[in-house]
Amino acid sequence: MKKIALGTDHAGFSLKEIIKDYLEARGYEIIDYGTHGNEPVDYPDYIRPAAQSVADGESDLGIVFGGSGNGEAMVANKVKGIRCGLCWNEESARLTKEHNNANMIALGARMVSEDEAMKIVDSWLKAEYQGGRHQKRIDKIEMD
Repeated sequence: MKKIALGTDHAGFSLKEIIKDYLEARGYEIIDYGTHGNEPVDYPDYIRPAAQSVADGESDLGIVFGGSGNGEAMVANKVKGIRCGLCWNEESARLTKEHNNANMIALGARMVSEDEAMKIVDSWLKAEYQGGRHQKRIDKIEMD
């Protein structure tokens, strides 16, 4: 089963714990980069290691959490080889995998319900990259 890296700030902590349990119950191996509580923290300290884990192949995929998910997606996308899509519904999650081959997603705990977050994660995990016309665009993302 795939290894999934998780990272969050304090605002996303509760949702990370819910998704962590949800994924473990489905057989995924989780590597939890924290944070491990609700005390205020700086999100890059937890998001960058999770993203680096995916980029280095230690984890197959990654999910990062925050209040809105925006900052977390920005940090993850600074790591070479990461394509992190900010997802707000099932369709955005499906498309970020099908069209962008996202190896990470970001979720905003203040933006989606727990139920919607689980549906987003499922949609992303079940989706498959379509390749074809999308590949040349992916190649342009990776240009130095």
